[in-house]
Amino acid sequence: MAKPGDVPASLPSPRIVGGDGKPLLTIDVHAHAMFPQVEKLTAGRPERAGEEALRVRTMGQETVDYNRDVMVPGCFPRLTQVDRRLADMDAMGVDVQVVSPSPNQYHYWAPQDLAADLVRIQNEALADLCAAAPDRLMALGAVSPQHPELAAAQLRHAVKELGFKGVEISSVIGTMDLSDRRLDPFWQAAEDTGALVFIHPMGCSLDERLAPAYLSNHVGQPVEHAVALSHLIFGGVLDRHQGLKVVAAHGGGYLPAHMGRADHAWAQRADACTCQHRPSSYLKRLHFDSLVFEAQDLALLIERVGIANVVIGTDYPFDMGHYDIHGLVAALPGLDDADRAALLGGNLLRLMTSS
Repeated sequence: MAKPGDVPASLPSPRIVGGDGKPLLTIDVHAHAMFPQVEKLTAGRPERAGEEALRVRTMGQETVDYNRDVMVPGCFPRLTQVDRRLADMDAMGVDVQVVSPSPNQYHYWAPQDLAADLVRIQNEALADLCAAAPDRLMALGAVSPQHPELAAAQLRHAVKELGFKGVEISSVIGTMDLSDRRLDPFWQAAEDTGALVFIHPMGCSLDERLAPAYLSNHVGQPVEHAVALSHLIFGGVLDRHQGLKVVAAHGGGYLPAHMGRADHAWAQRADACTCQHRPSSYLKRLHFDSLVFEAQDLALLIERVGIANVVIGTDYPFDMGHYDIHGLVAALPGLDDADRAALLGGNLLRLMTSS
């Protein structure tokens, strides 16, 4: 059994090459970094104690202990060291990582002054990380969406001043769902700048029901995506901001496979007819990473949302990541060279460079 943070030095699947015999460009949208300065700044805060208590209640003491004692120490060198990151990228056949903060450093409880400091620290550290290997690393920055006007300014600074490709947020912001109108300034800034908004949950709102057996992650993350993306659709966010570029981690969770029920509700009930178009049509407006682990599940995702809307994501360097990207793509039936090139890197490159 591999240890947390292990990325095999040599993977069983070779890189996929194009018709010219050259490896296809591979870009990973789902890779994380962690910043010890954030932990130092938040240590001892009373709100932090509440955060830890919430994790114990919703994830279970066994999971909390495992993450603290095994998973985080195993991953920490790769979360913080550029040379380890680049070596692992080479082993995985990844040309470029788009790096985002580790979700356990969201700290959305932070008041505005502290939130500003936390985001500044993370984004400056991300900029330094990318500057160490500018041809291999790009960034999705941190923001403070619990303070929407501040988050809008932080997003603009990250994109326009730091050169980031966008930002990362969770599936719910404290008590605010992503459709909450208080978040309108943030969504407007994302649309105006053409920034990617990478949605990555931290925890699950089903709370202690998912505490056993790490259900909080392998069931909770897909649930959170289904709820969060449904808020974007049914809450009118995608109608109000038609230029948004949203990328959902974890293949978008359960939502893409179950849109028939949403379409039926929208067509049959006035209280569910809250978006302008059939709900399933919005899948073409969203992008989804490939982190579904099995080729049959990735094939279903591609069938539902279209291959142009799927990008590569590994969740580096955590133990819930999938690192044999080329093996996963090679196992997909019916793809030609153009499809593989789009999936491995072309789709994300287009999304990051389109206006």
